[in-house]
Amino acid sequence: MDKRKRSLKNMIYAVFSEFIILAFGLLLPRLWIVNYGSEVNGLLSSLNQFLVYLGLFEAGVGAATLQALYKPVSEDNWDGINGVLSATNHYYKHTSRYYFIGLVLLAAVYPLIAKSTLPYHTIFGAVFFSGFGNVVLFYFQGKFNFFLQAEGKNYIITNLNTIVSILTSLSKVLLISLNVDIVLILMASFVIQCMQACYIMWYMRRYKKLNLKVEPNLESISQKNSILVHQVSGLIFNNTDVLILTAVCNLKIVSVYALFKMISSQVESLLRIPLNSIRFILGQTFHADRKLFIKRIDLVESYNSALQYALFSVTLFLYLPFIRLYTEGVTDINYVDPLLAILFVTISLLDRSRAPMLMTIEFAGHFRNTIRQTIVEATINLVVSLVGVHFLGIYGVLLGTVVALGWRSIDIICYTNRRILERSPFRTLSVYLLNLGLFLLTQLLLRNLFDASAITSYLRFALVGAASSVLSLCIFVLGQTLVFSRNRAFVLQLLRRVFPHM
Repeated sequence: MDKRKRSLKNMIYAVFSEFIILAFGLLLPRLWIVNYGSEVNGLLSSLNQFLVYLGLFEAGVGAATLQALYKPVSEDNWDGINGVLSATNHYYKHTSRYYFIGLVLLAAVYPLIAKSTLPYHTIFGAVFFSGFGNVVLFYFQGKFNFFLQAEGKNYIITNLNTIVSILTSLSKVLLISLNVDIVLILMASFVIQCMQACYIMWYMRRYKKLNLKVEPNLESISQKNSILVHQVSGLIFNNTDVLILTAVCNLKIVSVYALFKMISSQVESLLRIPLNSIRFILGQTFHADRKLFIKRIDLVESYNSALQYALFSVTLFLYLPFIRLYTEGVTDINYVDPLLAILFVTISLLDRSRAPMLMTIEFAGHFRNTIRQTIVEATINLVVSLVGVHFLGIYGVLLGTVVALGWRSIDIICYTNRRILERSPFRTLSVYLLNLGLFLLTQLLLRNLFDASAITSYLRFALVGAASSVLSLCIFVLGQTLVFSRNRAFVLQLLRRVFPHM
């Protein structure tokens, strides 16, 4: 199967999977809130963030493995592939044991630090069974995931995750409706996750040349310690908000944060699909043809950013109407907050704007070179958030994220262009300056064409969302095409292929 077909399959299956996950992702939090209260929803959202810290036991070997696999996979060099995967397998077997110990310790300590009225044994069980499935996947499946990603077969993992998501979500819906204890609900999800690892191990048997018993190429993943620093900083950065809100505020505030975060995260997940679908092509191109890579990354940055800003422009416009519909009948805390909508959209735009250049840093293996910057980013976020939460509450925590992201995003763009692509960062910066202007224009148009206060049903929400998305996409895609000459040439070439007689 050629690379284009794999990219297309990656995208199609990922879109389908994302809509399934989106549907259940919207349904389940409301069921938790309505049937068990905002405190339980806040608990589950909070502990999921804490569980992410157990990923430190991976110690950066995952990202190092993926970066090391691009070259041998592109050359069909099975000696190289087996050496990398053998080293990864060797490492994962040791660290998964520490992962399990860390999970037990977290389950024991978390009930003592969370401000909750729920009993100790309930919180302990919720933490344990929320994370135990990850221990199993970490031990048996992790190394194979990276090989499939490097080969461009993301769709295998995507389809499996879709099936598991459907089964676990349906089990939760059924058990929640029966008002079953939350620990038993999470235990059922763990059993289903174990089936996922069994399937991947069976699927990998078709690769007859795969051999994990060869001499491990430990040098291939030697940058794992540098990547570990990036991951530690990233975990601090991405999970500081919930950690601080859990300790300083209460789980109801965490529930409000989680609902806004859920919406922005779902949009971000959709936006990752196109980039992730062609990631393996970009990674292999970077090591094979640097000039071709620059042409491709420029096109990707323009149109990927157009898609991002277009959809988040609509997200900002429809944030509050959706929150009103979603939390109708919930009275234990107010969820409708315009300032939170602005802050969450700002954070998402800053984060996604740096994605293509950050991906380029990973392809180049510049993990050691960028350690200082990622530490500074995490420090800024932590300091501003800790100070801000005491004066501004949840807004202060989000302000810390905005400040840190703003600084680091500009740094990544400048570093990648100057040190890796060996050019001025002007082209990349101009893409986002254009997007910012178009974003303000789109907001003005949407608020004049549609009445947000009149959105009182999900049907009306869907109709307005579809119309505003089409308008927004047209504005951003047209803007990126008209302003940049390379984009115009690409579009003309594409049109000639589709309409050869034009």
